[in-house]
Amino acid sequence: MTLNQDKIRNVAIIAHVDHGKTTLVDGLLKQSHTFRDNQAEMSQTLIMDSMDQEHERGITITAKQTCVYYDGYKINIIDTPGHADFSGEVERTLNMADGVLLIVDAQEGPMPQTKFVLSKALSLGLKPVVVINKIDKPAARIDEVLSEVESLFLELATDESQLFYPVYYAVAREGRAGRTVDLDDDLHVIFEAIINDIPAPSVDADAKSAQLLVAALAGDNYLGKYCIGKIFRGKLKKGQSVKIMHNDEAKNSRIDNLFIYKGLGKEEVFEAIAGDIVAITGVSEANIGDTIATGDNPEALPGIELEAPTLSIYIGPNTSPLKGREGEFTTSRQIAERLERELETNIALKIEPDGLGYKVSGRGELHLSVLIETMRREGYELEAGRPEVVYREIDGTKCEPIEDLTIEVEPEFVGAVSQELGVRKAELKTQEITSSGAMRFVYEISTAALIGLRNNLLTATKGTVVMSSIPSGYRPVEGRYKPERNGALVSFETGVSTAYALDAAQARGVLFIPPQVPVYQGMIVGLSNKKDDLDINICREKQLTNMRTHASDGAIQLTPYTQLSLEQCLDFLLDDELLEVTPKSLRLRKRQLDPIKRKRENKALR
Repeated sequence: MTLNQDKIRNVAIIAHVDHGKTTLVDGLLKQSHTFRDNQAEMSQTLIMDSMDQEHERGITITAKQTCVYYDGYKINIIDTPGHADFSGEVERTLNMADGVLLIVDAQEGPMPQTKFVLSKALSLGLKPVVVINKIDKPAARIDEVLSEVESLFLELATDESQLFYPVYYAVAREGRAGRTVDLDDDLHVIFEAIINDIPAPSVDADAKSAQLLVAALAGDNYLGKYCIGKIFRGKLKKGQSVKIMHNDEAKNSRIDNLFIYKGLGKEEVFEAIAGDIVAITGVSEANIGDTIATGDNPEALPGIELEAPTLSIYIGPNTSPLKGREGEFTTSRQIAERLERELETNIALKIEPDGLGYKVSGRGELHLSVLIETMRREGYELEAGRPEVVYREIDGTKCEPIEDLTIEVEPEFVGAVSQELGVRKAELKTQEITSSGAMRFVYEISTAALIGLRNNLLTATKGTVVMSSIPSGYRPVEGRYKPERNGALVSFETGVSTAYALDAAQARGVLFIPPQVPVYQGMIVGLSNKKDDLDINICREKQLTNMRTHASDGAIQLTPYTQLSLEQCLDFLLDDELLEVTPKSLRLRKRQLDPIKRKRENKALR
């Protein structure tokens, strides 16, 4: 199909987490006849979420590109993450779009990430189209949500024209949408909105030289590294000589293969025009933010600006007595190479050497824990420290990042939530009762005080709390928040845990391990009932006499142990503790394994 740029639409789908972005993309893919009726994708949901962790967590982690054809138009669709921790994905991919579909939940209304992604889109001059989704919810409050969206546009618009935007309604799960709340049986009005309300790419199609801004990277074992981006000027051809522009430096290269997107896959072409989103191989030295250009006087496009990281974590080679038993990649060099590869695509990360390992800085706990979980599944064995805040110096003053925290909770748990946030010195900004009868609070809280908050609130509210946060700036450090936690139950010996020893230990606190697992001296096996750490022997076996036998062990009744997730383990850590991460295990431990040396060090710090 021969197209010009007037028949191309580049649209990003943006929203708060769980407002229905990926579900809407599912409907667009299916109803544009991208798949045959007998293809497996027709019966699948969340088609664009390809990572295992995306399916397990129920969120989008990385931005994805796809393409559909409708009524003679080519529509490039960019599905973006909805969680604030992955906002770097949003920032880099919006550069490829000319407009956005802003999805808003008809019950929840605009949420923190809604505000963030919309502000980025409007600052780039992208044309917005609002879709009020999930209008079939019993507690939907459509008129109120429309009013809240208007207020949000008034707050964020950079010029008057952005205050005039079309509004559509949808139930993306059922593949239905309409110009009013009386929905049609399909999504044709969304396709028409993209074609009529989103502008064609504003590019120079007739220029003799070409320009492409690299906004994403991908790769496979066959063709290697793909550079993905929108052509802003001219045309690119297979086999063409190009220059890679990085910080005003130009490197010669050549396009080996040129692809455009079609459905979930790519289609090789000889030539691509300005305005289209393409994937290129052969330019392996290019990175995100670089410009691929042609001509005698190549020019670089403006780079991609990103928000600064707010949290950092130590990641280094495993140094425990059990190191090397469960992982395939265990050395500092292998970890360094993996982190360097991650930097190519995960541009919101920053990595600095730190002793034996590295200080990895990112946007939040989830951002960092997804990286660690990904490395774990790839066979890496490592250790991680407690997440720490990344401070900035502003006008000679040390400042810490702060965030706007939105919490929605049932009235019966308001006291528990208020108490927890009071301890963390959060400031209440607004509160209201939602249409469903829940209480919604907006707090200003330091990023340091956010660490571990989610797990505490989930416990205090029996798993019913809904919370999200978004960075809102910096303020002078008023006093470092110190987490409060009871001491740890620490293994005094190396060996294998026994039911007999655990039976005696469970009276001292909450256990993190079952019987018959290997433990070592200095390994944390539970949470003590008291404030101080307690060294215990959990390898002790029952002594046999002529009155007792092994069979009597059957009388032992152990309380089920508490198995912590990766995020819970990171939240648990104090400054003198580490998390050992292997493909098979998560083990908490003290930095100093020897109990005598540890007590001396603790005494010296007091």
